[in-house]
Amino acid sequence: MEVKKYIQENEERFLEELFSLIRIPSISAQSSHKDDILACAERWKELLLEAGADRAEVMPSAGNPLVYAEKIVNPDAPTVLIYSHYDVMPVEPLDLWNSNPFEPVVKDGRIWARGADDDKGQAMIQAKAFEYVVRNGLLNHNVKFIFEGEEEIGSPSLNAFLGEHKELLKADIILVSDTSMLGAELPSLTTGLRGLAYWEVEVTGPNRDLHSGHFGGAVANPINVLCEMIAKMTDERGKITIPGFYDDVEELSAEERNMIASIPFDEEAYKRAIEVDELRGEEGYATLERNSCRPSFDVCGIWGGYTGEGAKTVLPSKAYAKLSCRLVAHQDHAKISQMFVDYFTSIAPKSVKIKVTPMHGGEGYVCPITLPAYKAAEKGFEKAFGQKPLAVRRGGSIPIISDFEKILGIKTVLMGFGLESDAIHSPNENFRLDIFRKGIEAVVEFHKNYKG
Repeated sequence: MEVKKYIQENEERFLEELFSLIRIPSISAQSSHKDDILACAERWKELLLEAGADRAEVMPSAGNPLVYAEKIVNPDAPTVLIYSHYDVMPVEPLDLWNSNPFEPVVKDGRIWARGADDDKGQAMIQAKAFEYVVRNGLLNHNVKFIFEGEEEIGSPSLNAFLGEHKELLKADIILVSDTSMLGAELPSLTTGLRGLAYWEVEVTGPNRDLHSGHFGGAVANPINVLCEMIAKMTDERGKITIPGFYDDVEELSAEERNMIASIPFDEEAYKRAIEVDELRGEEGYATLERNSCRPSFDVCGIWGGYTGEGAKTVLPSKAYAKLSCRLVAHQDHAKISQMFVDYFTSIAPKSVKIKVTPMHGGEGYVCPITLPAYKAAEKGFEKAFGQKPLAVRRGGSIPIISDFEKILGIKTVLMGFGLESDAIHSPNENFRLDIFRKGIEAVVEFHKNYKG
């Protein structure tokens, strides 16, 4: 049966299967959802078996369980390992959602729910494309699935699992749908990702909260100090000030800068979409270079003192912040993490005590566009979207992609279908139905064209 017809005839079932996953609040960041994590893993096991896997099981790890499934058509044939994650981000603030985040709504041609795109919707694209090629006798290579439940918290248990199951996960290429396209009418394949280093800092001043009238101006305020220290992390040119930070940063070639410059990009529309009047970043680089090929420093959260209703004249004892750096190819996240700890501690005044706790991190990744699997993905997009996809680097981080290469020795093709308007990680996450359909068609075409 022709794939478009198959999707049309089975779409109601496809969506109900997706909704059965979305209704499970598999939030990895919140321990209260531990049972939901397991329930979601079990549901994926059922769905992968129904889609045509010969074997599927929920496998334990040091943290949340993983789902493994496989279809071996010929032990001597090439093998594609499909990776995804079934955990989702927290949904707060709830009052900004237009509907229940865990009760999917179809409206205006979109699915509205947490996980609609990231990554239950995109994982379902992979599952349904697999189902189609199996049921229509089109699968000429082996397929394995590995779905984890900790991606949104940095995949802390995955590396150990990969090391313990190298033979089980042996494959020729990894296929991932957890990235985005430049636009619905501008399909693209992600050829590079930035790395990540993340920290929590604690600044302590006096041994207790103090009266700001009695002590203000005489005792260092930890919030003031923290803000001053954060301000020193970048200079007036937008460069990160950690000594040695740029030592391993690969400068973009003229050819790559020209390629990036050729990507259709409306900077005014970009600003309007996020409602800012002016963009800001490292001097000497265009916006699409800054947010994909250059490192960055950001404050992800900051708190301390009194934040309740009304006024309280307090000089707080402590202040906190969560800080991150997006890294680029060749920057070692562990090395950068220690460099930050040393530098941030060194710029602290003696009037406060500093504690820096490194959190999760990962390396950047670059995918060669000459890979046979990349060429198959190109053909998939061209078939489904009617045009050859652009090759682009993206600014986000999927640290496990570089870990796959280090531990399993396998390259990854990033065949993602998200859009900026999908609002992943935000209230009112959504996924376009037309992209869902085209995604299935594109992955079917990948399987038809991949020869190893």
